[in-house]
Amino acid sequence: MANIRIGVLLEPQLTSYAAYIQAVRQAEALGVDSLWDWDHFIPPYEPQHRGSHFEAWTLLAAMAALTRRAEIGCLVSCNGYRNPALLATMAKTVDHVSGGRLILGIGAGWFEREFHEYGYPYGTARQRLEALETALTLIKLRWQVEQPPPVRGRIPILVGGEGERITLRLAAQHADIWNGFGPPERYRRKCAILERWCEQVGRDPTEIERSVLTTDDSPATFDRLVQAGARHIILQWRYPWEACPIEQLVRWREALHH
Repeated sequence: MANIRIGVLLEPQLTSYAAYIQAVRQAEALGVDSLWDWDHFIPPYEPQHRGSHFEAWTLLAAMAALTRRAEIGCLVSCNGYRNPALLATMAKTVDHVSGGRLILGIGAGWFEREFHEYGYPYGTARQRLEALETALTLIKLRWQVEQPPPVRGRIPILVGGEGERITLRLAAQHADIWNGFGPPERYRRKCAILERWCEQVGRDPTEIERSVLTTDDSPATFDRLVQAGARHIILQWRYPWEACPIEQLVRWREALHH
């Protein structure tokens, strides 16, 4: 079986900075391959959308400086919140802080209340996806002229989302990693659609790593996601940061590779 990677999305909400960074360090010490935050300004799933919360890219810079091995990224940056050229330069900077461990995760965005509260135009889903398509091209062009360039010459791009007509086409065209969601049966179908888009745009589908974000910490679910096509399992983790689910994920990966 191909090498399976594991990661953790640490929710930067309803916690303190000190507790969050301690959890980041703990997850890396346990042996995960990737560490992620998310790009929200207010808690997205709380009934009143209120409570302590931290911004994604300033937090990523701290994660970059305070870790040594795991790749880091935002799952995913909302394209509408930052000018593409600015985001490319921000990513380049965090990439250097991390020593070349950054993955640029990006998507079209969905949290309408947040757009309005922070003064960003929400528009239609098609408008947000068209803007994402433009941004992906601009970001890659910007990295060609940035000084200094990204540590590895280019930064891997993760495209997040499951839209079958546009998002998966953009993943086929631009992504080094595509991220979707469960359950496994749904994920398998999305993988098949991604492969069809790869065929249409002339891309080798094996060039795209397939990641999946899940809240289910059952090893049986991990097995089914791998059978459905996932090669990078990312477990969503929240305060109070009980280590057991991460330890279980690491044990599952180790058993899989032996």
